[in-house]
Amino acid sequence: MTDAAALHDRFRERGFIVDEAFATALQIMLALEKPLLIEGPAGVGKTESAKVLAEVLGTELIRLQCYEGLDAMSALYEWNYPRQMLHARLSEAEGSSLEEREAYMFSERFLLKRPLLDAITRERSPVLLIDEVDRADEAFEAFLLEVLAEWQVTIPELGTIRARHKPHVILTSNRTRELSDALRRRCLFLWLPYPSLPQEIEILHARVPGLSDRLAQQIARLMAVLRGLPLQKAPGVAESLDWALALMSLHREHLDAPTLEQTLGCVLKVHEDRGVIHAHRAALEPVLGDVPAIESGGYSLETDFGFGSVSAPRR
Repeated sequence: MTDAAALHDRFRERGFIVDEAFATALQIMLALEKPLLIEGPAGVGKTESAKVLAEVLGTELIRLQCYEGLDAMSALYEWNYPRQMLHARLSEAEGSSLEEREAYMFSERFLLKRPLLDAITRERSPVLLIDEVDRADEAFEAFLLEVLAEWQVTIPELGTIRARHKPHVILTSNRTRELSDALRRRCLFLWLPYPSLPQEIEILHARVPGLSDRLAQQIARLMAVLRGLPLQKAPGVAESLDWALALMSLHREHLDAPTLEQTLGCVLKVHEDRGVIHAHRAALEPVLGDVPAIESGGYSLETDFGFGSVSAPRR
């Protein structure tokens, strides 16, 4: 079930379309028990791939969301201080000795496991998603290297805890900063680009049942054009899916100029990018060119932000 062909099919069953390179990378990751570092533009499905892998393997997904300032303790564990204090007061009232109280207070009963500790203490191998590792600082990256190498952590009050079963680890990065060579050497690597035109059409059909082929092709073609423009935030696959769902909810069977104007907020998330669309509007017209209303129905692409308001159709 963990060979590339089986992984490819199981992912497809869940509406996640992967190519042979992706499926093979997952197969190697599982066989070698090594972390897989996935890099690529935002919105291409890096995070979603870990979620689907957990479903395919029938195991738990544990997610560590990285951010600036993330430290080892936040990723490993903390003590449940309110419960410890309550226990201390009750034990003192019952006449327990200080040594007895401390031994009980610093037991696993009061330990709050954070993602990394949770992942290495599971009874079966979970999928551990270390998401957007490039957002964490270099100090945390160095700590993470140690955990990935030894699969054990030391808690002063409890001693060293070793992994019962190695997690299946996926790290994602949007390349907001360069990762260290040491971390890259520790991992297998996969670059996940935007999908090709046929892949995106297939994704749209898989994730949005009932979407017409014409609309799927228009969305995929427009996305390909938009991603080639100098936008501050290029739209990802998530925006394609949102756009398709929005158009279906509006009962649109094709994309024309007014529909594009009305639904552009599903695709563009930065106001200045509307100006970019305006400057490059000619690049979009071939995709919408099969809709007569653009030229003869009274609609105009000449507006302040790219596609203009709808005027009454010419008679």
